[in-house]
Amino acid sequence: MRRVCYVSGSRADFGLMQSTLQRARQDGRLDICVCVTGQHLLPAFGMTVGDIERSAVRIGARVPVVLDGSTGASMARAIGHELIGLVDAFQNERPDLVMVLGDRGEMLAGALAAMHLGIPVVHIHGGERSGTVDEPVRHAVSKLAHLHCVTTAGARERLIRMGEAPEHIFVTGAPGLDGLRPPQGMSREVMTAQVHFDAARPVALVVFHPVVQEADQAGQQMSIVLSALLSAGCQLLCLAPNSDAGGMAVREAIQRLGVRPDVVLREHLERGQFVAWMAAADLMVGNSSSGIIEAATLGVPVLNIGSRQEGRERNGNVIDVNAEAGPIAEGIARCRALGRGPWHNRYGDGRAAERIVELLATTSLDKRILQKRNSY
Repeated sequence: MRRVCYVSGSRADFGLMQSTLQRARQDGRLDICVCVTGQHLLPAFGMTVGDIERSAVRIGARVPVVLDGSTGASMARAIGHELIGLVDAFQNERPDLVMVLGDRGEMLAGALAAMHLGIPVVHIHGGERSGTVDEPVRHAVSKLAHLHCVTTAGARERLIRMGEAPEHIFVTGAPGLDGLRPPQGMSREVMTAQVHFDAARPVALVVFHPVVQEADQAGQQMSIVLSALLSAGCQLLCLAPNSDAGGMAVREAIQRLGVRPDVVLREHLERGQFVAWMAAADLMVGNSSSGIIEAATLGVPVLNIGSRQEGRERNGNVIDVNAEAGPIAEGIARCRALGRGPWHNRYGDGRAAERIVELLATTSLDKRILQKRNSY
């Protein structure tokens, strides 16, 4: 049986990978575990390790770190602690493969640890472009990885141009699209009633994360977004930001609104609830990759704000604006006029899990795979 460790640092990556991890757990050829770190183990960010515990996927290790959502220095220090903790975890688990996703610091730490221990790394969502610090971290993880599960043909071509071997790059689609539908019984009427919203009025799902290079502007940007949405008559379901520098300022901007019936802040939504809110909302607003990748499948228009997702391939439901009051107000009106889909989703067909699991179970792990060389 082949042993696989997946590194998870936040509610976001685990939600995207949950279907794949469940499928791997049920496959008799694989022994899958999750090495848990980052925001998962912090009460301030919802202690979301509980989501993993309830999934029944085995937890192989817990690597606690300090993250406060205030500075880049805390992010960098956390990577150092994650690297040390994941080295110990991998030495204990002795996996045949380590799997990481995307562009977060814990994924970089996991790839570094695995490479130095001689363990092949599978990277999911490589080759994509995105603004800010995320893009160079994503590409750094790709250069450390040995096998790539990408979401689009364009991402595959970018990795080839970066020197990655074409025979090690597989177009699987985005795992977050697998089974992407609201759970039964979570209609718009049910969701709005849970937070005492008026189902007849427009509802915006707001997910706005700080841009590290713009951390000093994050709070002001969030305030502008909130003001524009309220002026447009929207009710706001706001999801708390991640732990990146500037995150505390974003959170404080929401909290400054005080107790209002038309603004609700949630620290965390389990995957099913988050999907249900995407499906129930009239528009999604902010800068989350969920708006770029997943929202089209659920038919919701997206107002993407600022530089965080700059360069990503777009579906037809996304409207891009700068983080300024005038463009945001115009963008809200355009989203409302656009209405709901359906839209074709360029990021996949909802069958990524079966492709990824088959790759994990059958790909050759000849030691030559560890001898990485750029293709020129």
